[in-house]
Amino acid sequence: MAVEPRVADASMTDEGRAALARTNLSWLLRLRWGAVFGQLVTILAVRYAMDVALPLGPLLALVAAEALSNAVWYLRPAGWPVPPFALGALMALDVVLLSGLLYFTGGPHNPFSFLFLVPISLATLILTAAWTWALVLLSLACSAVLFAWNVPLELGPTHAEHMAMHLRGMWVAFGVSSAFIVYFLRRIRRALARREAELTASRSLAARRERLASLATLAAGAAHELSTPLSTIAVVAKELERAASAATIPPAIADDVRLVRAEVERCRAILARLSTDAGEVMGEAFVSVPVDDLVRRALAGLEPRPEVRADVDPAARGLALRIPPRAVQQALHGVLKNAQDASPADAPVTFGVARVGDLIEFTVRDRGAGMPPDVLARVGEPFFTTKPAGRGMGLGVFLARAVVERLGGAVTLDSVPREGTTARIAVPLGARPAA
Repeated sequence: MAVEPRVADASMTDEGRAALARTNLSWLLRLRWGAVFGQLVTILAVRYAMDVALPLGPLLALVAAEALSNAVWYLRPAGWPVPPFALGALMALDVVLLSGLLYFTGGPHNPFSFLFLVPISLATLILTAAWTWALVLLSLACSAVLFAWNVPLELGPTHAEHMAMHLRGMWVAFGVSSAFIVYFLRRIRRALARREAELTASRSLAARRERLASLATLAAGAAHELSTPLSTIAVVAKELERAASAATIPPAIADDVRLVRAEVERCRAILARLSTDAGEVMGEAFVSVPVDDLVRRALAGLEPRPEVRADVDPAARGLALRIPPRAVQQALHGVLKNAQDASPADAPVTFGVARVGDLIEFTVRDRGAGMPPDVLARVGEPFFTTKPAGRGMGLGVFLARAVVERLGGAVTLDSVPREGTTARIAVPLGARPAA
């Protein structure tokens, strides 16, 4: 897997900075192996292909020193922390070794003296300001020394031939320097874009968790506030039912009184469950739940029409998910109920369950009217709903997404107008609570 350079920011924890240092060290070591290879090819090409006299012994010794300084890092134990000075020290060593190579090959007259710019450019991106300026000063000092002391490089018997070879070398050096700088700056840019995407996703997840916690508090408060008036309505409904049984009133009215009392009791039960569950679902323990059992729980309590047709793939049968069971059950139940609400009574909802790699994917497909892209983009926002007034609060997908993302999974929605909507809920087999 490709290793990308990373850039530190103030929001990082100490653990994040340590991981960043390991990533950047791994990336720098790969870069230095590339430099070792390139130096060897250049030295041998100049010596044997161009027939230019070079002091091969000192040059190969310097290249070997760079390779050895790279190899020793692979001997460190796994997980060993990277010292804060490691990256800067390695890049300073590269400047010194480059100066040694240039010393034996003409000093500042060597067209490859352009390569002093490469470590400075990279240091600007991955090192602190102090280390970057230190490398600038070191490069300036080494370059100044080369003006005074160097081994001349003869590129041709005449001045014209020497200059022609020198200019061609400058062109090659310019290309090499430009390629290095552009290639790694592009990688840095991709790393920054990835980091920004990670931060955006993290902020979005934190915002959803805050909203979920607020909803839990709101649910508990609503249950507490509504319990008293509902208790009063229940008492009055009971007295009305008793009076209706003793008086001569039409049976339809007596049935209505009994229905009012039954619905009040149902509301009281729901509020009691809300007051109990509000703080428990988010802190629910992770237990192993068979997939078949989870499917049965999610289907329990749904309306008989439209029918929900469950199809559990044989590869998923017998598997178990380590999850907070009540939270995941409610998430699946809410998505299934949304699908029923969207589908006509004679159009069944399909509920597919399959194993996809290390995930269990639950697919809920309805046969409703579907949604245009602008509406689909808002589905999952709390209190945004496409249902008629009084049919829903717009929390089903929001709560499902909050629960599933907490497990390291994902909820995705696809919708085609006039054809229906498909919800895919992917849950890792070995889910663990998110930090």
